[in-house]
Amino acid sequence: MTRTAPSTDPAASWRGVAVILPCFNEAPAIAQVVAAFRDVLPGAAIIVFDNNSTDATATCAVAAGAEVIHEPLRGKGNVIRRAFAEIDAEIYIMADGDGTYDAARAPELVELLRRRRLDMVVGTRVEEGGEAYRFGHRFGNRLFNRVVERLFGRGFSDIFSGYRVMSRRFVKSFPALSLGFEIETELAVHALQLRLPTAEVPTRYTGRVEGTASKLKTYRDGARILWAIVMLTKQHRPFLLFSTIAGLLCVLSLALAAPVVTEFLDTGLVPRFPTAILATGIMLMAGLSFVAGLVLHGLSVSQAEMKRLYYLRW
Repeated sequence: MTRTAPSTDPAASWRGVAVILPCFNEAPAIAQVVAAFRDVLPGAAIIVFDNNSTDATATCAVAAGAEVIHEPLRGKGNVIRRAFAEIDAEIYIMADGDGTYDAARAPELVELLRRRRLDMVVGTRVEEGGEAYRFGHRFGNRLFNRVVERLFGRGFSDIFSGYRVMSRRFVKSFPALSLGFEIETELAVHALQLRLPTAEVPTRYTGRVEGTASKLKTYRDGARILWAIVMLTKQHRPFLLFSTIAGLLCVLSLALAAPVVTEFLDTGLVPRFPTAILATGIMLMAGLSFVAGLVLHGLSVSQAEMKRLYYLRW
């Protein structure tokens, strides 16, 4: 029996790894980011997705040796959906093109995914100097982390991190419905719903390269992310959402009905007839909401089963 000698090619370990870099107007930083990933992952495919930039992002990326794919639909979610559909790899690394994430940790994250047979490793952000991102972003991150944990039973310490390493079966079973920065939340919820094996690794997070600016708008994107969490709860935990609404409506109905009932017991009259009708209508809405939650829960379970079966195909 002839034994094959182990490969001495340093690039062999990283073949089958794809680095996905969504970019919008990152010309000052992208060449540096591509070079950083190329140095630590020789042999990996590095693909820059130019999200309709108005500067020389694409030109700089090509000059640095990256493959460039143009995605005209603005929004990080649109980019990730296109990337997951087009790129065929065994392991996917998602990072930003602004130079804030530590590319040197990528081999460690990939090896952790391989060794422990995980589906996603999240590079949680540890600020260098404490000024890498604004107070509003930091506060919103902590708030939404807690909300997701309460809604789904468990969560991540940094659900908005854009630095992730994912398996092929995770990527190919991910629906990618989000349009913008809420895509990271959807990635987290996908892992939580299917109870996939994941891990978190603290990674250095630095300030942006000079000449680039954050595309995240604190209030606008915060509102979109909150709405995305509500919609994901409706999709994945509908009974929780609709039973909560039913409970609130029930309490409101009883509060309106209490004085009407008290007055009827005392006098035998119902002088507040409109209030009685309103309380009855609200109670009916509570019942409908509860039933809707039960029906949608059944559909949600069926959908989760289908997603799980599709995940197992890979």
